[in-house]
Amino acid sequence: MSVTPSGFARTPEKGLARLHWAESGWVIDGEPLDIAALRPLRGLEIEWPAAQVPLDGLLGLAAAGIPLTADQAAPWVPGDLAALLTDHAWRGHTADGTARCVADLRREEHSVRLRRLAHRRAKPKVSIVMSTKRPGLAGAALAQMARQRDVEAEVLLGLHGVAHEQVREAIGSCPLPVRWIEAEASVPFGEVLNRVAALASGDYLAKWDDDDWYGPRHLADLFMALSYAEADVVGTTAEFFYLEPLRATIRRTTFASGASYPSEVWADHVAGGTIMVPRAKFHEIGGFPGLPRAVDLEFLKAAQKAGARVYRTHGLGYVLRRGLSDEHTWQLPLAHFLKVAANQWRGFRPSLLMEAA
Repeated sequence: MSVTPSGFARTPEKGLARLHWAESGWVIDGEPLDIAALRPLRGLEIEWPAAQVPLDGLLGLAAAGIPLTADQAAPWVPGDLAALLTDHAWRGHTADGTARCVADLRREEHSVRLRRLAHRRAKPKVSIVMSTKRPGLAGAALAQMARQRDVEAEVLLGLHGVAHEQVREAIGSCPLPVRWIEAEASVPFGEVLNRVAALASGDYLAKWDDDDWYGPRHLADLFMALSYAEADVVGTTAEFFYLEPLRATIRRTTFASGASYPSEVWADHVAGGTIMVPRAKFHEIGGFPGLPRAVDLEFLKAAQKAGARVYRTHGLGYVLRRGLSDEHTWQLPLAHFLKVAANQWRGFRPSLLMEAA
C-alpha cells in the first residue's frame, strides 16, 4: 500500500465508499485496498468491527491522503485519530454546482490533517532565511515564524539596505534565536540570501518572503513532504493569492495555459517563498544565484541540473501577497492573477489550515 499522498486528486469523480473489516484486513465491497483505485473517491466511510482490530491499514490510508470519516469512533481508537474521523465539517459541504470549489477545499484540508497524523516525525532543526528591504514588514514576518509548530527554528535575517536599528524592536520581540547581517542595497538579492544562509546551524534551510502569509504548520508540512517523498528540494503550490489593491483573495489550480497545477507531484516549479532544502544539499547545489531577480527560479533550475529531485506539496498553508507589480521581484500584473483564478473571494480568505484570525 502506498504511504504518500502523491497522486491526490483535488476534485473527486465519485462519492463516498464504505470501508469495512473482513477477516484480516480492511476492504471495500470485499476487495482489497488499491490506493490508485481510491483516488477518484470523495472519501471512505468506516464501518467498525465489533472487536478491536489493528489500525495500521487506516493509518496507511491517512498517510496516502485518502479522506476518512466515521459516524462515531470505536472505543479503542486513539483520541486524536477519533477526533479527525468524527469531524464531519468537511462533509457538510456539497460537491454540486457553485459550491464545488469550497467542498473540494474542505475535503483537501481534512486530507492534510490526516496526513499530519499519519506522518508524525521528530522535530527538525530548520534555519529560516529571509531578506528584507521593508523594515515595516519585519515584525509581522517574525511573528509568523514564531508561530511555527513541530520544528526547532532559528531566524537568519538579511537586512538589505536596512539598518538594524530600524528592526531592533521586531527582533527583540521574537522568541526565536535571530541572527542578521546588514548588506548595502546595491548587493544582489541572491547574494544577501547566501550571506545569511552561511550563518545557518539547522539541518534544513527554508526560504521565507517578508510580505506573504504562512500557516503555523507551514515548515512542519514542508518537512513532512520532504521526508515521505524522499525529495532533495520541496516547496508548495503557489495557490492562494491576496490581491491587496483589490482586497480580494484568489485561488488558482491551473496555469495560465490552462494546464492543471496539482500538488503532491514531482515538479520543476514550486512557490519560491516556500523552498526547503537540506543544508548540505543547498551547498551541493551551489546556493542561491547571486542575482537581483528570479532567484527562486534560477535556484530550482540549478537544483535540477545538479540532479536534485524537486517535490511540490499542498499550498493550503501559504498565501502570497500581491500589490502593484513593481513592488515584487516576481513581476506580473494583477490582471494575470484574475485570469488564472479558479475561485475569487472578497477580503482575506485563506484556507482554514492557515488558522488566520
